[in-house]
Amino acid sequence: MLILMGGLAAFGSTVGTNPPTQSLTRGRIAQLSLDQQHAWLLYLDRSQKQRQADKKFLHAEMVRAGIHVPIEPPHDYSARSMPLDRVEAWYGGEEARHIADVIVSFQTPAGGWGKNLAMNKEPRHPGEAFAPDNLSHFLGSGDFDTPAEPNWNYVGTIDNDATTTEIRLLAKVIAAAGNADTSSYRAAFARGADYLFKAQYPNGGWPQVWPLEGGYHDAVTYNDDAMVEVMEILHDLADGKDEFSFASQRLRKRAAESFERGLQCILASQIVSDGKRTVWPQQDDPLTLKPVSARNFEPPAQCTSESATLLLLLMEDLPHPSREEQRSVRSAAAWFEKAEIYGQSWQRTAEGRKLVPSPGAGPIWARYVQIGSDRPIFGDRDKSIHDDVNELSAERRNGYRWYSGDPLRMLARFKTWEEEHPESR
Repeated sequence: MLILMGGLAAFGSTVGTNPPTQSLTRGRIAQLSLDQQHAWLLYLDRSQKQRQADKKFLHAEMVRAGIHVPIEPPHDYSARSMPLDRVEAWYGGEEARHIADVIVSFQTPAGGWGKNLAMNKEPRHPGEAFAPDNLSHFLGSGDFDTPAEPNWNYVGTIDNDATTTEIRLLAKVIAAAGNADTSSYRAAFARGADYLFKAQYPNGGWPQVWPLEGGYHDAVTYNDDAMVEVMEILHDLADGKDEFSFASQRLRKRAAESFERGLQCILASQIVSDGKRTVWPQQDDPLTLKPVSARNFEPPAQCTSESATLLLLLMEDLPHPSREEQRSVRSAAAWFEKAEIYGQSWQRTAEGRKLVPSPGAGPIWARYVQIGSDRPIFGDRDKSIHDDVNELSAERRNGYRWYSGDPLRMLARFKTWEEEHPESR
C-alpha cells in the first residue's frame, strides 16, 4: 500500500513515499501455510540452481576464450531487430533465418533471452554476455533499480518483449521454412516454451526476470504487458494455429494448462476496493498478490494502461467466459468509465509535457490511480508520490507516459463483448 505522510493533503502536494518491494525468499515462504510451502520452496531452489548454472556456463566459456570480462553484445529493441509484422514469405528468406540463427546463439542455458539485444547482428561469440548493459543511468543511493549483481542483470526475462518475441519469430521461421532444415530452431523454440513453464509461479503468475533476480523483478509483472505477452503466446500455442501448427499435442496441452493457471492468477489479483473489483496494478507481490512498487517512480496503484490490455485479453481469448470471468470484465470496465478524465489534455508545452485545461478534450486516463481514493498519483525518481503531475521533476514528467487515451480501444471492444455475453438476470 502507499505509505502516506500525515494522511491525504490538498491537491498539489506530496502524498506519500514509494516503498520497496520484497524479494522472494525462503524466510518469506516459511510464513505460508505448510501445505503451500513445498511448491514455493521447490520453485525457489530450482531458480537458484538455474541461476548458478547459467553463470557457470558463461564463466567456463570465458576461461576457454582466455578473457576475464564478458564481451558486451549489441543493444537494440525487440521490435526493431526481430520484426513480427512481415509477410509470411519473408520468414522463409535469408534475412529472417539469419535473425533466427542469432536468436538461437543468444538463448540462455535456462532457455530464455535477455532484453534489448540486437538480434539482427552477429551470432553470439563464446564469452559474450547474454544481455547488454541494461543498467539505469539514474541510479542513486537505495535506488529500487540497483541490481544485486550489476554484471548479471536481466539474463532471462519477459521485460520489453524479451523471450516472447524470440519464441514468436522462431515459430514464424519454422512455419515458413518448407523443406529447409529447422532442427536448431525447433529445439530453441521448445526450450523457450519450457522456460516459460519453469518460470511460472505456483500461483500462475510470472516474474519479470527468471531465474529470479530479487527486488521488484520477482513481482508478478503486468508492467509493459509482460505477462499478457506470455499469455498470448500460450493461448496461440495451445490452439496450434497458423505458425504454431507444428507444435506437438503434448506441448499444446502444457500451454493450455499454463494459460489456465495464469488466468486464475489474473482473476485473483484484481484489486478489490471498498468491496468492489476494480482493475490491476503494474505488479503484485508473488506470495500475497497485493500491489507492490517497481522502479522508484512506479507505485503500488491501480494502473490503467496495463489493465486495459488485461481486459482485452480476457475479452478476446475467452470465447466462453465463466460467470466469475464475466464479473471481472464488467467490474473493471465500469471502473474505467468512472475514471475517465475530460477537459484536460497531456501535451507538450514550452516547459515540457504538462496536463493543461482543454475544453472538450477527453477522455484520457491517468496511468496510476490511488487505491481507495481513485485519485491520480504520480511518482518521481526520489520515490516521492504526488497528486499533481506538474509537480514532478522535469526528467520524470517528460520521460514517462502519465496520461493516455489507450483504454478507449478496450471500452469499444467491451461494447461488442457485452452484446456477445448478455448479463444473466
